[in-house]
Amino acid sequence: MGKSDRRRFLKGVAAVAGGATVAIPKGTSAQTFRPANGTTALPSAAMQSREREQPAEVERLTTEKTGSDFMVDVCKTLNLDYIAACPGSTFRGLQESFINYGANKHPEWLTCLHEEVSVGMAHGYAKVAGKPMAAIMHGTVGTQHAAMAIYNAYCDRVPIILFTGNAGPLNERRPGVEWFHSVQDGAATVRDFVKWDDYPKSLQHFAESTVRGYALACAEPSGPVFLVADSKLQEDPLAEREARKLRIPRLTMPSQAAGDPNALREAAKMMVAADHPVIIADRYARSQAAMDNLVELAELLHAPVIDNRSRMNMPNTHYLCQSERAGTLIGQADCILSLEPVDLFGQLNSMRDQIERTDMPRTKADAKVISISTHDLFVHSNYQDFQRYVGADLNIAADAQTTLPFLIEAVQREMSASGRNAGEMRGEKLRQAYHDAIDRARTEATFAWDARPISTARLYMELWGQLQKEDWALVSDGDFSSRWPHRLWPLDKHYRFIGGPGGYGVGYQPVAALGAALAHRDAGGRVVINVEGDGEFNMAPHTLWTAAHHRIPYLTIIQNNRAYHQEAMHIQRMANRHNRGVRSAALGTSIDNPNIDYAKIATGYGALGIGPIEDPSDLAEAFRKGIAAVKTGQPVLIDVITQPR
Repeated sequence: MGKSDRRRFLKGVAAVAGGATVAIPKGTSAQTFRPANGTTALPSAAMQSREREQPAEVERLTTEKTGSDFMVDVCKTLNLDYIAACPGSTFRGLQESFINYGANKHPEWLTCLHEEVSVGMAHGYAKVAGKPMAAIMHGTVGTQHAAMAIYNAYCDRVPIILFTGNAGPLNERRPGVEWFHSVQDGAATVRDFVKWDDYPKSLQHFAESTVRGYALACAEPSGPVFLVADSKLQEDPLAEREARKLRIPRLTMPSQAAGDPNALREAAKMMVAADHPVIIADRYARSQAAMDNLVELAELLHAPVIDNRSRMNMPNTHYLCQSERAGTLIGQADCILSLEPVDLFGQLNSMRDQIERTDMPRTKADAKVISISTHDLFVHSNYQDFQRYVGADLNIAADAQTTLPFLIEAVQREMSASGRNAGEMRGEKLRQAYHDAIDRARTEATFAWDARPISTARLYMELWGQLQKEDWALVSDGDFSSRWPHRLWPLDKHYRFIGGPGGYGVGYQPVAALGAALAHRDAGGRVVINVEGDGEFNMAPHTLWTAAHHRIPYLTIIQNNRAYHQEAMHIQRMANRHNRGVRSAALGTSIDNPNIDYAKIATGYGALGIGPIEDPSDLAEAFRKGIAAVKTGQPVLIDVITQPR
C-alpha cells in the first residue's frame, strides 16, 4: 500500500467510525491527530521520517544449538564421569549444555561451594579411580581461588582436566564485572604448575585441544591440564551447516615409557650382587598389580622395602615392609633402588635445622644408587618441587610402575646366570626385625591410653576396633598422627590408603577426601575414613555440604588439638633458638577461645555431627554410630579432642 493509498484508507476509517477518537501513539503530540471539520490531519514531518526508518532490530534470545553443546559432545567422548564447579557466569553456556543438552550424565555436574573444593575433589578422585575427573572455574577470580588445589595436584603428579571460562573479544564483554573476570591469557596465573594449557580459538580447536589434554594429563608423569573455554565460542549459535564440518578426534591413550633394557640388565646385576640391597618406593604404585610386582621383586632379592607413602606401595603386612627402620637400613645398604623418588637427595642425606644448616650422607661412601623415575621428564623452573639435585649411579628415566615387570625378568635371568640367590639368613633377620617393630608400636600405643586430651594412638585403635570387619579405605595421611595407621593397621590392598598430599598446602585433606570418597562409593561402597586436623578442616568445612547434597558417604574424624600444631612447633623452635622460652608459642597458632563446635558445623551443612568427644571411653560408641550412619549413605563428622600428635 503506497503513502497516498494509506492516507485514503485512514480517511475512510475515520469516516466509518463516525468521528470517534483515534488512538494517539505514545510520545506523539495530540495536536497532530485532532480532527478538524470531520477530517484527519496529515502526518507530521516527524511521523513521515519515522515511516522511512528501518524497523528496530529484534534481540535474539533463543537458538536451537550453541557452541557449548558441541563442547559437551567432545567431553562425552572422554572417560569423564564427573565435572565439579562452583557456579560462575563465564561458563554459563557450558553449564547449561552439560545439564540439559548433555542430560547431566557422563559427566555428571557436581556442585561445590568453592573452586578449591572443585579441583581438590578431582585430585582425590583421580588417586582412587585411576583416571581424571574434570573441574571448571569462573574466570580470573575462580582460577585464583583454585590455584592452591591445582598446585597440590601438580606436586602430586595427578591427572585433572581443568576448564575456565573467559569473555575474550572486548566488544563482546558486558560493561563492569565481566571485564574484571576476563583476561588476555587465562592460564598465566597457573602456567608454572600445570602440565599443559591452551586457549582454543575455534570449536575445532577446542575439540582437538581437549582430547589432546586428556591424553597428556594421563601420560606419566601425569598432571593437571588447563583449557580456556571462550564465552563467545560457548554461546554463539551453531548452525547445522557449520556443525557438519566439525570433527572430534579419537582419544588414543599413550603407552607409558619403560626403562631401557640395557640399563635394566645393569641394574639387575647391581642388585643381585649386593649383600644389603634396599628398595625405596615413593610415588610408585598406581594399582594393585604394581604393589604385587614390588612384593615379587623384594622377595626375589630378600630386600627390605621402605615405603615413603606418597602412594600405597607396599603392604605393611609383609615382613619385607620395613619403613620404620629407614635410617638404619639406608645406612647399611650397599645398593639402593629408588622407585619414583619425590626427593632423592632427601632419601640419601639428612639435614639439621639449625642456625647454620648442615647436611650429611645417610649412605655408605661406596653404596650404589639406582633411580627409576619420570622425575627428569617434567621439571619447571619457577616452583621448586623438583628438590635438590643428586646424581644416581644409574638413572633410568622411565615410569617405574611400567618398568618393574621388566626389571623382575632381568633379576631372574641374572640370578640364574650367576647361580647366586639372595641369602635366606638376611631374610630371617628381616622377619625378626619386622615383628620387633610391630611389638614396639603396639607397646608405644598403650602409653597415655586413658589420657585427656585423648592420645592419637587410642583414637586409631578404638577406630580399628569398630572398622576391622568392614571393607574400608583410609583417605588421609598419617604423618600428623605419629604414623599410627601405618604402624597399627593392616594396609594390605592398594585401595586401603590414598597416599600423601603432594604440595602440603593446608586444606588439601578435606577436599581430596571428598573426591576419594566419591570414587570409593562408585567402586562398591567401602567405608571411607578421613582423619584430619582442625586446621585442615577449617580451610574447607563446606565440603560436607557437597557430600550431603550428592550423597557421598564417608567418616571425617577431626583430630582436634585446637591449634595449628605444626606451626606451633616451628615457633617453639625459633623461640628456643633465640633464647626466649616457648610459653608464647600458642600466640597466632592456637584455635581456641572460643573453641569451635565442629559437630554443629557438620549438622548445619547436612551431615551427621557427633561430639566433641573428650573421654576416651566414649570413642568406641561414637565410632560405631558414625560407621553405621556412613553405611546408610550419610557423611559423618566426629570431633575428638586430642593430644597434638
